[in-house]
Amino acid sequence: MKKNLKSQNIVQLIIALLIILLVNYISSNTYFRLDLTSDKRYTLSEATHEVLDSLDDIVYVKIYLDGDMPIGFQRMQKSIYELMDEFRVIAGSNIQYQFINPSESSSESERNAMYQELYERGLNPTNVKDRDEEGGVAEKMLFPGAIITYKEKETPVNLLVNNPAFSAEQNLNNSIQALEYEFVDAIRKITTKKRKRIAFIEGQGELDEYYTGDITRALNEYYDIDRVTIKEYVNILELYDAIIIAGPTQEYTEKSKFIVDQYIMNGGKVLWFLESVKVSMDSLSTRSSTFALMNDVNLRDQLFKYGVRVNPNVIQDVQCAVIPVNTAVRGSQPKFAPAPWLYFPLLVAPDNNPITKNLNMIKAEFPSVIDLVGNSEIHKKVILSSSANSRVLNVPLLVSLQEVKEQLDPRMFNQPGNPIAVVLEGSFESVFKNRLINQYLNGQQLEFKEKSEPTKMIVVSDADIIRNDIRRRADGIFITPLGYDRYTKQTYGNKEFVMNAVHYLIDESGILDIRSREFKLRLLDKSKILEERTKWKLINVVFPVVFILIFAVLVSYLRKKKYTG
Repeated sequence: MKKNLKSQNIVQLIIALLIILLVNYISSNTYFRLDLTSDKRYTLSEATHEVLDSLDDIVYVKIYLDGDMPIGFQRMQKSIYELMDEFRVIAGSNIQYQFINPSESSSESERNAMYQELYERGLNPTNVKDRDEEGGVAEKMLFPGAIITYKEKETPVNLLVNNPAFSAEQNLNNSIQALEYEFVDAIRKITTKKRKRIAFIEGQGELDEYYTGDITRALNEYYDIDRVTIKEYVNILELYDAIIIAGPTQEYTEKSKFIVDQYIMNGGKVLWFLESVKVSMDSLSTRSSTFALMNDVNLRDQLFKYGVRVNPNVIQDVQCAVIPVNTAVRGSQPKFAPAPWLYFPLLVAPDNNPITKNLNMIKAEFPSVIDLVGNSEIHKKVILSSSANSRVLNVPLLVSLQEVKEQLDPRMFNQPGNPIAVVLEGSFESVFKNRLINQYLNGQQLEFKEKSEPTKMIVVSDADIIRNDIRRRADGIFITPLGYDRYTKQTYGNKEFVMNAVHYLIDESGILDIRSREFKLRLLDKSKILEERTKWKLINVVFPVVFILIFAVLVSYLRKKKYTG
């Protein structure tokens, strides 16, 4: 009997060991993960899988977020750890990462040298305040970013979203939401072998290479950029994946319109930045007043056919940027002070679109209203609009600096949500349908199309959104970063908006859609914590001890009762 029992135990042990070995073998050779979070924060997108699967060499990621940091940045660090581990599950050894503390050195000169090196390589520092062990407040410099290296290429990734409209907790949460997009976008940027092509259109008084210099430099990290004059050759745009028309001031000829039209009919994407009203800021600064006049560049019928109308009017908005105004008495030393300028609206980017999600405010200058018209088959989506406190003024209009001294009447700003940027998607109808076109061909070969392949375009009623300032100096022309306001020293979200708009038009991998992901911010109620902290301290400290004592007494009593009985 005992022998049979012993044999049975040995068999059970062997079976158990075999089961354990089999489970280990299956788990080590089978990829199986469950994401039980409601917002699926640990599930990578299909676009991310495609980028990581395509890696043919090691991508090395140095993350400069380590050491003694505030709780919020520790949470970001933990999220990056988890994300990198998820990347390695897909890409294997082709993803290598390292966390580095840039403030690790005890030598101040060495730390400063490290800070300077990181800044020159493209990482933006941020100063944070944190309490030390003695209860004092210490200020620390952090570089919440990474340097990604692939073969001979290198690119910086700044991970901290710093939108002044949001609280610190919201900015950190938005930064964590964007981690997957920022890393995947950077990896795609330096590993892409075949780059797509973009053309800035010239020949009708568009913004030149200096006024579009900063956005050209940013786009050039992803795409090949050319400047193209459309005058003669009807097929001149067929090599480009997208074109940008930035602020024309001269009339488009019918042939130029025909070239753009047939480019769209063949599936081309267009980013329109149009000025239906022209205002001379130089005249305003020298004479204190100027006129806002209509700027007709002969594109009205074409845009109407595609589904929009850019009106010859100007939007004023209470939510606006400031300009310096001379407040000194005439004849005395000039004294400039910032004053709200209603013609420069600050547009809050909505979170319901991947182009605008989590962007800083976008600065516009004399924008106009866009009407959605025409074919109902075209899907139209407003992505930028004025605030709830805005109004519309028709041109011609006298614009004077004296307006900054006038008392605002809130009742006059009762035209909210005026569209300023619109996405159009679908199959567009040619504006040259049922028209003679031989005069535009001049013997060139072209297969005329009356209706386009499915494509998309974005229309913006203010070219200043894409225009950077320039400063002319003795050593050349200095290009100011797009969106930078030299008076307030603030950088608005103009560059990110334009970059996202171009990615949206061209990118077919769906990487930009990752920006639409949203993680719920589950913050503790600070007032409730202060009110009930004593109760919760007692529950967390005293209750476990009392529970263990009660359990010990109960077990002792039961054992005594069992064995004495």
